[in-house]
Amino acid sequence: MAHIDHQTMRRVLRREIAGTIGLLTDEHDFRAMRRYRSFTFDSHETYLQQVEALLKTRASQGGHTTVALFDPQEYAEFCADAGLDPDVPSSRTRFTAELASTGPTVPYDGQPLADLVPTLVDEAVRQATWEYASTLLARLGACASCGEDIGRAAFTRASGLLVRILDTAGPGNRHLVCSVSATPETLVSVLHADEDDDGAIQLDEAEALEFTTVLALGIATQSPGGLVMRTSTSGTTDRVYGWRLRGEGLAPLTAGEVFDAYCTDIESGDLISPESDVDYCAPPDLGQEGPTSGHHH
Repeated sequence: MAHIDHQTMRRVLRREIAGTIGLLTDEHDFRAMRRYRSFTFDSHETYLQQVEALLKTRASQGGHTTVALFDPQEYAEFCADAGLDPDVPSSRTRFTAELASTGPTVPYDGQPLADLVPTLVDEAVRQATWEYASTLLARLGACASCGEDIGRAAFTRASGLLVRILDTAGPGNRHLVCSVSATPETLVSVLHADEDDDGAIQLDEAEALEFTTVLALGIATQSPGGLVMRTSTSGTTDRVYGWRLRGEGLAPLTAGEVFDAYCTDIESGDLISPESDVDYCAPPDLGQEGPTSGHHH
């Protein structure tokens, strides 16, 4: 009887353990891991099937699992820094545990792996974008004229602009995209701001932080870029409007400029048919900036 009780308690305890799986999302990364003899999979398709089966099994047993993006190059660097043998499973386990606290992760909620992978990749891109933009902001240092930290002041200014943009938007769900020209490629950040039943705006904190950081980088470096807002409300046409980055602030786009931006193919320059039930319009007046909106001369 005691033996059965111990088994039961261990099963209960197993349900209390949260787990993380490091996932090789693409064929290239999978091939990179095959150089290790202890990594025994020979087919990426089979590997993904087995991962999905394991996720389903853990979920059916009441376990909670998060999925992390496993990068073979980062893994090799991790093992080299920690003095670990990369060709043993315990090293991969330690790296995955590190990913659980520092890397991009997505909780498994029973969704197909085909749906989870794009979400995980998007999360990795979001985190990388934020880290890159933050690094560039930090490198700007202090203003030669007044000594104020340029990056911090730009972030304050960007935060104030975002609040005013959301406050002046009409009712409904908001979808914002900010793009800033940077080296080696343009940084793009997306923010979803949905209304709850009480009309309050709900933001994902990580999304909002990344979005504000990218906008701040554009302001601090006075780089070419823009910000577009799309608001959606049930039973009405969607409204699309935006601004271009100009100096240390935003300049409104005309309705025609917004239409041209949405209805022109970026690569070919050909016209694209406008969406039905969409109103391309000028943005609302953001009002006057407050006295503490950031650094500017």
